Amino acid sequence: MCLAIPGKVLDKSLLNGLLRGRVEFGGIVREACFDFLPEAEPGDYVLVHVGFAITMVDEEDALSTLAYLRELGTLEEEVGVEEATP
Repeated sequence: MCLAIPGKVLDKSLLNGLLRGRVEFGGIVREACFDFLPEAEPGDYVLVHVGFAITMVDEEDALSTLAYLRELGTLEEEVGVEEATP
């Protein structure tokens, strides 16, 4: 499954002509491209789909969605955290 996941923008910078930044998803930090959403600033909440920030979202909605995904046990899967093998 591939969902758009809400996360908090930590920082942004221009790198090799692309607007890139770090986004925190309930404690998990990943990079995202902000070329589709250049107006997003650190502290804002955005939806990220396949590595692209696509829209801004309300903090309350973002946090409740993250809590729901964690409750379902799918947050780590959706943001690409691999489980350790024994």
